[in-house]
Amino acid sequence: MGARPGERRVQILQTLASMLENPRGEKITTAALAARLDVSEAALYRHFASKAQMFEGLIEFIENTVFSLVNKIQADTADGAAQAEQIVAMLLGFAERNPGMTRVLIGDALVNEDERLQARMNQLYEKLEASLRQSIRVAQMANGWHGDANADAAVLFAFVMGRWQLFAKSGFKRLPQDGWELARKFLFA
Repeated sequence: MGARPGERRVQILQTLASMLENPRGEKITTAALAARLDVSEAALYRHFASKAQMFEGLIEFIENTVFSLVNKIQADTADGAAQAEQIVAMLLGFAERNPGMTRVLIGDALVNEDERLQARMNQLYEKLEASLRQSIRVAQMANGWHGDANADAAVLFAFVMGRWQLFAKSGFKRLPQDGWELARKFLFA
């Protein structure tokens, strides 16, 4: 009996994400992906029109997961500074739990792929920074957070990107949340 519609698609994306967990960061081919799944390349293309569409599926998973968590944090936490802190911690934790997705987040896995994928990631970065900026503005209105919301959000997001980079480039050895308590005190003092 075959898999239900959508199950094979999810299996392909899960396998692609697990292949991205290889610390050497080798380019993933559809042939290697098909071999890992023990299917033909043609079988992959029955579910996705291109490899770029497979990466779009991973990006969509990242967007849906991360922004549902951002929205929950902002809905459940009235304090803007606490929101920003929780968003940063969530982004670090998401990467730590999903090493393959971290390579997508930093664009490493998208090198030599369709340029629209990196453009989509750039939009994701802008939306994440905007979420941080929104939380900082809430903090400014409520308890007088001083500073420039744009600059503060940029610094927080640059910190996240840096931790993601260190994680991926260290072969997933330097965990994004290592030293978080000290960094948190510095960033949110």
